Amino acid sequence: MTSLRFRAAVAEDAEAVAQLHADSWRRHYRGAYADAFLDGDVVANRRAVWSSRLAAPAAAATVLAEDDAGLLGFVHVVFDADDVWGSLVDNLHVTNARRRTGVGGALLVRAAEAAGERAGGRAVYLWVLEQNKAAQQFYRAYGGSCVEAAPVPSPGGVPGRLNGSPKALRMAWSDASLVARSGG
Repeated sequence: MTSLRFRAAVAEDAEAVAQLHADSWRRHYRGAYADAFLDGDVVANRRAVWSSRLAAPAAAATVLAEDDAGLLGFVHVVFDADDVWGSLVDNLHVTNARRRTGVGGALLVRAAEAAGERAGGRAVYLWVLEQNKAAQQFYRAYGGSCVEAAPVPSPGGVPGRLNGSPKALRMAWSDASLVARSGG
């Protein structure tokens, strides 16, 4: 990982981020999200989301991980998203070829550092699909605790984009600095 670099995302990164996000959902959200959505308009959906987010990044940060070949992963954190749980790590995705190489952990630590520096509160949290056991194990390795389960909201508010009633687990850290110290 010697050529691994991190930088803040800009509006021109929206397409690459949307493509990676859609690919990650297609690989890891099958079963929870409808195949018709994942195989259909997921790229357009993610493109609209990321174009909007990166054009006006108010109270949020998106960090990209890159190497000489291009985008390897990204993390998006919304500062002070919840009065109780703190800043929301809303997305963390790594290219399939670079999974389990430290990119995801480095991005999670950077999100926690950004929250610690820019948020009013110290706590951070995220949501992970109940079916995604590997991601849950990853977040636990970085000190996250599962504090509750809740229904998964449908992407874009369209109920037909979900299969049944999947659940998400809230993983939480009482202080963002605990993420960096855990180190997977």
